[in-house]
Amino acid sequence: MNGGVVELRQLRYFVTVAEELHFGRAAERLHIVQPAVSQQVRRLERELAVSLFVRTTRSVSLTEAGQRFLPRARAVLAAAVRAVDSVAEFRPAGALVRLGTSEGLGDRLEVLLGAFTRLAPSASLELVHAPTPQRLQRVRDGSLDATIVRGSWPGAGLDFTPLWTDEVVVALPASHPLASSPSVEFASLASLPARLSPPSRNRPLYDLVVSSCREAGFEPVLGKEFTTAQDTLGTLGFGRPHWTVFYRAHANLLPVPGVAFRPLKNPSPRMQTSLATPADRRLTPELVALIEAARTVEATP
Repeated sequence: MNGGVVELRQLRYFVTVAEELHFGRAAERLHIVQPAVSQQVRRLERELAVSLFVRTTRSVSLTEAGQRFLPRARAVLAAAVRAVDSVAEFRPAGALVRLGTSEGLGDRLEVLLGAFTRLAPSASLELVHAPTPQRLQRVRDGSLDATIVRGSWPGAGLDFTPLWTDEVVVALPASHPLASSPSVEFASLASLPARLSPPSRNRPLYDLVVSSCREAGFEPVLGKEFTTAQDTLGTLGFGRPHWTVFYRAHANLLPVPGVAFRPLKNPSPRMQTSLATPADRRLTPELVALIEAARTVEATP
């Protein structure tokens, strides 16, 4: 090492990129811009005096050093969580609720945070983003108090409180004839390639869309995978005609030149959203307030 200090932030960014193998997706998960992720990973590599990733214009992969470093970095981050948890009993009542969040919450998250602040003014929320299986495991082991999840997941050790359902809308090139209608028949998408997140990244949404296609009488023509919202929408607006889907609450925040969002019909898919909490621990007043705040979000379009 060069005598500097490796920061927990750098380890978190490294682990996220290692899990996504894509700097853009990692930035979305971390809720920061991509250059900041790249910069911190570069600094970490300078401190370690090794390259952790092989970067090309088409792909990102771990070097041998990166593969060896990854489990140690995860262990350090887990130790940091345990260190914070070790003093939890000394925190003042209502100090902190650690909430896992899902992608694409859009304006629903703002409504949730506002309602929670009104119901529990002495408490604060720490938002944590990670893949759904990781968030559910962190609820089980106590390093998260709760997490928002979409769709159905294995429920061992967890309670799921239904919160709201999200309308799924189609995103199309604004110049496409289908975009001229106020809503889109699902069957009319049969001849266009679909750009979807693969099951490995978002099994509930993938299954919902594919089952909706089959209900409409066709098998989807799968094109290039959904990467980030920015990249996918950029290609959608100005590339060859294809389609993808977004949750309505997310689409509300995504006015993109060249892209039209339209409701779907026959069928009109909706995704259930729930709050996962530990099954073996009593709900704190703050978690009760969080559940009540989340239930108010159903009114959000």
